[in-house]
Amino acid sequence: MSFPRSSGILLHPTSLPSPFGVGDIGPVAYQFVNFLKQSAQKLWQVLPLGPTGFGNSPYLSYSAFAGNPLLISLEILKEDELLTDEDLANPPNFPNHIVNFDAVKAFKEKLFHQACVTFQANATEEQEEEFNRFCSRSNYWLDDYAIFMSLKEAFNGESWNEWETGIALRKQESLHKWGEKLAKPIYYHKFLQFQFFKQWSKLKHYANEQGIQIFGDLAIYVAHDSADVWSHPEIFCLDEETGEASLMAGVPPDYFSYTGQLWGNPVYNWERLQQDGFYWWLQRIESLLGYLDLVRIDHFRGLESFWAVPQGETTAMNGQWVDAPGNAFFSLLNEKLGELPIIAEDLGVITPEVEALRDKYGLPGMKILHFAFDSGSGNPYLPYNYGSANWVVYTGTHDNDTTVGWFNRRSLQEQARVTRYLGCTSGYGIHWDLIRLAMSCVANQAIFPLQDILGLGSEAKMNMPGEAEGNWAWRFQPGVLTEEIGERLKFLTETYGR
Repeated sequence: MSFPRSSGILLHPTSLPSPFGVGDIGPVAYQFVNFLKQSAQKLWQVLPLGPTGFGNSPYLSYSAFAGNPLLISLEILKEDELLTDEDLANPPNFPNHIVNFDAVKAFKEKLFHQACVTFQANATEEQEEEFNRFCSRSNYWLDDYAIFMSLKEAFNGESWNEWETGIALRKQESLHKWGEKLAKPIYYHKFLQFQFFKQWSKLKHYANEQGIQIFGDLAIYVAHDSADVWSHPEIFCLDEETGEASLMAGVPPDYFSYTGQLWGNPVYNWERLQQDGFYWWLQRIESLLGYLDLVRIDHFRGLESFWAVPQGETTAMNGQWVDAPGNAFFSLLNEKLGELPIIAEDLGVITPEVEALRDKYGLPGMKILHFAFDSGSGNPYLPYNYGSANWVVYTGTHDNDTTVGWFNRRSLQEQARVTRYLGCTSGYGIHWDLIRLAMSCVANQAIFPLQDILGLGSEAKMNMPGEAEGNWAWRFQPGVLTEEIGERLKFLTETYGR
């Protein structure tokens, strides 16, 4: 699917300013939408929005369908009279440049419980009906998610395959017993999802009214310790005795890592999925398109073939490529849902077969300018090699260093290769020069991490791939999105017809 020429900003909502320790989908998110509109942007790209587990990674979520409760706005809960001014009057002294996830969770969960109690006690008939409609509409994932999260708490955070055998294996008697025993926390987790999607729906509606589309992310794999694997074990490659992943996801050794990357997620049992008409995946795509305008499929190549590493391995070296039914999958998607606003994350070592799958269904791929300057004139990331407009071009992504950090870490000779290509520099900094290059190129869409708009260095990196902890915490400061920055961004956007 080809998209209109446009540009936008990559910023996960947790990175927004907030007095409550983490960015959320409350008033400051609306202010950010206003900045996007004023600077003539049309896209707001976010990372996966699910509830995060170990390491706080958006790519390791407890659910492929649920929303992250940490993004719920306390201020909107107060507007809805579920919290009071006094509740929000004296938050802890959170750092304003990063997220202290543990401290934020402790603070917000206490207030969430309070809001839930107030809702149960004081909800009007209309509010109760709205809640019940949400639960009914979402029951294909919500019931399993709510009891899963309640069981996680009851078993002190243990992975589902360490629970009592009956409930780990979802025996009906155990499900009934625990469902009654955990009725209160189950209601609480449903309440949080109700609030998340209610708030998110209003924010998306507002963004769309301002001409801004929400560009979201689909992590191809789900976490082993998730409601999805617990409730649908048959569609994953699991050890029947232990419940552990019998085949683990990752990528093989390459130039960047001689041992490869072992992610540990269970790979899909694609044969079973295909027998079921890819039903779970269809639900997942439909669910995402219910609250996003565009979807990027992370690790798209895994839909054509995937690297499978046997249980017990500690690196990704001893895996093998296994074919996936990508063609059958996308054919069915188009048949059931029509032409979809999907973008393929096609970075890394991509085979002709992966390119053929992407191109057969007209999916835009990605071009990263940070990758463009180090392998001669045939480098596929150099703009004159794009060949068509059906691309999304980035200065860098959430996995890259910032443009300023990237450039400063290059040798003088490597820096010269960049400036030689640019021809001249603007005097506003290398970040604006690369933004101009992306804006001017043929690619239909151009996206910039907010860190590049602000000209920040390596201290503002969002993620360091391969590092399990210390990521996803960066936040920008109140007041830094100045009128001058907005005008410069708008000038470039209009100059290059975006």
